Amino acid sequence: MWIIRFIRKVAKYFNRINPLPGPFPFPYFGNLPQLYIGHGGNLKTFYDFNHKKYGDLYEIHFDVRIIVLNRTEYIEKLLLVSTKNPFIMIISEDNTKGFHELGIMGTGLLLNQEYKSWRYNRHFFTQTILSPKFVHEAIYWTNKLSYTMAGYFNELNDNEKTERPSALVDETNKSDDMKKNLKFLNQKFDSIIKKRRQEIENSPLDKPLSNDMLTSVIIANTPRDINYDRNVNDRSMRSMRYLEIRGIIFDGIVAGTDTTANTISYIIYYLVHNPDIKKKMMDEIDKVFRDDKTRPITENDIHNLKYCEAIVKEVSRIFPVLNTFRRSLEKPEGLAGYQWPANTSIRVSIDAIHYNSEYWDEPEKFNPDRWMVENSFITFGGGLRICPGRKLAMIELVCLMVLIFRKYEIDLANKEAPLKTVSSVMTICTELLVEIRLRNKIFV
Repeated sequence: MWIIRFIRKVAKYFNRINPLPGPFPFPYFGNLPQLYIGHGGNLKTFYDFNHKKYGDLYEIHFDVRIIVLNRTEYIEKLLLVSTKNPFIMIISEDNTKGFHELGIMGTGLLLNQEYKSWRYNRHFFTQTILSPKFVHEAIYWTNKLSYTMAGYFNELNDNEKTERPSALVDETNKSDDMKKNLKFLNQKFDSIIKKRRQEIENSPLDKPLSNDMLTSVIIANTPRDINYDRNVNDRSMRSMRYLEIRGIIFDGIVAGTDTTANTISYIIYYLVHNPDIKKKMMDEIDKVFRDDKTRPITENDIHNLKYCEAIVKEVSRIFPVLNTFRRSLEKPEGLAGYQWPANTSIRVSIDAIHYNSEYWDEPEKFNPDRWMVENSFITFGGGLRICPGRKLAMIELVCLMVLIFRKYEIDLANKEAPLKTVSSVMTICTELLVEIRLRNKIFV
């Protein structure tokens, strides 16, 4: 029986629609042997190797056939910011079974492919994080948490171990355990949502509420919402249900924590290796803050930190946390000169586009000055699926850069050591040993 299945798989490959160059897939395993044996499971180097070998348009096979696009001309349709854009699906229907079993398919934004539900959730998510009050709240908490981090730095010395690092490690381990138990995590989210909703219901109507994300999505389209309009008779503008709130909060945590944490690590790495750029950044910071190392950052400060923002963009271009973004065709479409059937899986290589010399001058060079003009930057994706939290991410990263570098001198413990990362869906920094100097002290 297995021989028949083997023959069918081989025949399916040789009779596929629009055959493209690419590594030959092993029956049952696809290109997993090449990924793990040839590249140690590192998707970043795997995509880069295949791009150099097979060109700007090739295919790979994992659980499904994937068409990899490496030029902006190929992805123009995908990046249309229009409700007529058909590329809202990110996973083919053949590939969603596991997500359905976990109960996370069709909720929130990331894994929601039902357009009306996705549009409804995105409306309130975007309304929340783009509101001036939420931006103010985000800046406030970034300041507050950074001062907490500074307090930890100040406690460090050569002979004494503070209690806080152990607590941080313990909490991190608990967090890892929670990620392995999605059912428990969902129950925890529901408990938090229920508690906060009850607190809001028990609060006087004239008492101002906080502007955090959870509160904002709970009160969305209710009388407590400043955007609430009693005269709008539209069933799609109802308040959000528990499952929808949970999905949005889950997406915000999943999409907004590791990406920011890893990007700030890469920013430190590239600034240390480019002292001239670091000096230019410090000149801008000193000009804005006038050598005041303790004043909280304001929204107006962020608008004036143009070079810091350019550094964030350049680091995200030259070493993006996300290697690719994915789409799946909902209906037959023409892409890259071929006609593809519905459910075709697409991958857009961010690295390939960010390193293309046709789009960039000296793409291998770390040069934030290039961001004083527009370029082919797709770290946050594009089209209807463009990251709705991109503004918040920029605020957090610029704030962190300023709060760290205006008070501390950061250096790498070993400048000759390569950047240590692992790459699957995201490229994650596994270790970055630094020296932190403050008033003639060094903390390693």
